[in-house]
Formats: sequence, C-alpha cells, structure tokens
Amino acid sequence: MTSILPVKAPGAAHLLARLAQDTLGGPLPLRLRAWDGSESGPADAPVVVLRSRRALRRLLWQPGELALAQAYVTGELDVDGDLAHGLRTVWAAQREHGLRPPRLTPADRARALATVVRLGAVGPRPAAPASQARLRGGLHSRARDRAAISHHYDLSNDFYRLLLDETMAYSCGYWASDDEGFGPADAQRAKLELICRKLALAPRTRLLDIGCGWGALTLYAAERHGVQVTAVTLAREQAAYVRAQVRERGLSELVEVVCQDYRDIQGGGYDAVSTIEMGEHVGDAEYPAFAAALHRFVRPCGRVLVQQMARGRDAPGGGAFIEAYIAPDMHMRPLGETTAMLEEAGLEVRHTESLREHYVRTVQAWHRTLEERWERFVRLVGEETARVWRLYLVGGALAFEEGRMGVDQILSVRPGPGGHSGMPHTTHAWYEGLGRP
Repeated sequence: MTSILPVKAPGAAHLLARLAQDTLGGPLPLRLRAWDGSESGPADAPVVVLRSRRALRRLLWQPGELALAQAYVTGELDVDGDLAHGLRTVWAAQREHGLRPPRLTPADRARALATVVRLGAVGPRPAAPASQARLRGGLHSRARDRAAISHHYDLSNDFYRLLLDETMAYSCGYWASDDEGFGPADAQRAKLELICRKLALAPRTRLLDIGCGWGALTLYAAERHGVQVTAVTLAREQAAYVRAQVRERGLSELVEVVCQDYRDIQGGGYDAVSTIEMGEHVGDAEYPAFAAALHRFVRPCGRVLVQQMARGRDAPGGGAFIEAYIAPDMHMRPLGETTAMLEEAGLEVRHTESLREHYVRTVQAWHRTLEERWERFVRLVGEETARVWRLYLVGGALAFEEGRMGVDQILSVRPGPGGHSGMPHTTHAWYEGLGRP
C-alpha cells in the first residue's frame, strides 16, 4: 500500500514574501526569516528577521516607514548582519524597480487580510515605543519647540560624552586631511577654525552663537581667538555643560551662556552671528522671521554663518522616523530656498560650501563609536534608545551618501553704507593649514 506524505504548509516567511510581492508590485530584495523559523527570499540578500507577529500588526495598522522603525527599535524586527547593507539594498531596489504600493482592488485587500488572519497577526494596535516623541501644543510655539529640543538634546550629557569626541561638537566636521591620524576631533577643530576664519573673528569681536550645543564653537572662539561670545541654547543640559566648561577654562569674562528661545534674544550690533545646524528646527513658516532676526542681530558689514542641513530637490527630507524619534517638527528645504530667504531678509549671501561628503564621514565615525561602546550605551539609556540611535546614524549616513540630504555652510554679510561688505576679494586663506592636526 502506498503511503501519501502530507504536504507541508508554507511557513510565515513564504506567506509574507508572497504578500509583499503582491502589495509592492515586485519581489522583495531581502530574505525574510520569520518567528516560526521559516525563511524565504534570495539566499545572498540581507536577512530581515521578524521576531514577533507584533511587527506585522504594526504594519497592518500603519503601513510605512514609521511602523517599520517602531518594530526595529523595539526589537520585534531586526537585520541579521550589516544594517547599512540592508537599508542600501532596499533603497536601491526602490529606485531601480520602482517598488511602491500599487492600487489594490477589494479582492487584493481581502486576500491580504486573509493572510494576516492566517498568520495570527490581527489584534489591537500596538502602543508606540516609549522613545517616540510626544509633543503637545501649537507647531513651533515656544513651549513645543522647547519640548522638541529637550527630547533630543537633553537625553543626557553623559550620553553625548560617550558618543562624541572631546570637542563635544555635534555637527558636521571638516575632513581637511585624508591622513590616517586625522580623526573626528581633528575634523571638528578644522570646522571650528574654518568658521572662525569665515566670520573674521578676532580678539574682542562680539559673536552671537545661536543654538550653541555643548559649546564647541563658543569655547573654541573664546580660547583660540579671544572672542566675546554670547551662547544661546534652548536645552538646559547643554547650558549647564557650557557654563561648567566656561568656569573650568577661566573664560567667564569672555563667554555668557543664555538658555532661551532665539525669538527672545534682545539687542544686536554683533560683529558676527553663527547658527550651526539649528535652522532645521526653526520651521518652514517661521524661517523668514528667523532670517530677519539674523539680519537684526548683526551690525552693518557684520557676517552671518549658517551651517544647515538641506534636502535634495526631489527628496522628502528627514522622514517619519527622524521626525518621530530624533528631530520632531524639523524642516529641511533645498539650499537655494534657504539662501533666497536670507537674501529677502537683507543679507547678502557671499559664499556657500557643501559639506555633504564630510557629513558621511562624521556620522560614520559616530556610528563606529556607538557599536564599539554598545554595552555602555545600553546600560546608560536602555536598548530601545540605543537601537533608535543605531537606526538614526546608519540611515543618516546613507541619506547623505546618496544625496537625499546635504549640509551647507552659508556665509552672508549685512551690507554697510553704499553696499560695502568688508569681505576679502579672495577666500583661499580660509583653508590654509586646516589639515594639520
């Protein structure tokens, strides 16, 4: 008598791969490994591990980037191996094959729902992870802006000490040398010196540093160039750190630290104004008033340097994950739109410089530090927050690498009488010697 072997039911990974192909209009460029041990997809592709049905439930309730990010930071979804390789593969497939949700017929939706039911993923909407921002109040009101800044920058000074180099500069470095011994701290000092030269800072000139962070530029300008600096930040942790550094370094006569909104800054007549990667937090509708404030703060023939992230002309900018976990309410625009707003405010844009490739190297250095000190980060802030930062740094480096995001230094001047600018005829002296540690 011939025995009939039972046909093995397809595993969760096979069902999900089939569902993804129908939903996205093409095969997944990844290999799936599901909670039941089943696998499906190209053998040589990056492996996405679905550890829990909860990840699928998140996508059912809210299809898209944010649900995937929530599943990743909670550990419900993971990438086996190099996260950057996995993200690069997905984005390349999206560009090359146009993978995107097509219009589904009612029959398509019914089949998809049947698959989800069969996998046991139907259920109540999972709660958002604790690390996700929860802001209240009107967009870019003073209270909401303070909460948005606090969400990211008040994580703890200990966290940023562990992540950053000794300059505590949390912005794009300037990799002025390819020498092996030229490291992240050297790149940050080169950036700080370049800013000081572009702003023509000299002993007793007055600098307003808006969004001073942990005081990298403030302290450098005061120590190296004898500049009188007013440092402004909304983040209390940052203000406390900079004040302590000012006392420790004996700079109390040169540096004043103010914890306030830029809209509350009084006075003007500064010789120079800097705002380093702070303009992204200002808001779209609010940026013309911000540009007008920069013009108001600086004296005639004084200079303004804005270092600011931009998005590519056809790129969306930060995205749902960045706005929910890293920089709530941020807004990026193409470089040309920002320079136009500065000019409309009465500033004359004299020089722009793209630092996009420099940011790739800067963020990669931060990511290496995160991985090398992973256990220390987890002990300090917990695994969920550590995973937020891993996703942020890996995704950020790729966004700059692929040109979806950029960062630029924009040097402007407030014209003096008769259109006099006080600017040099050439700029090559700004760059001399920057590559020497």
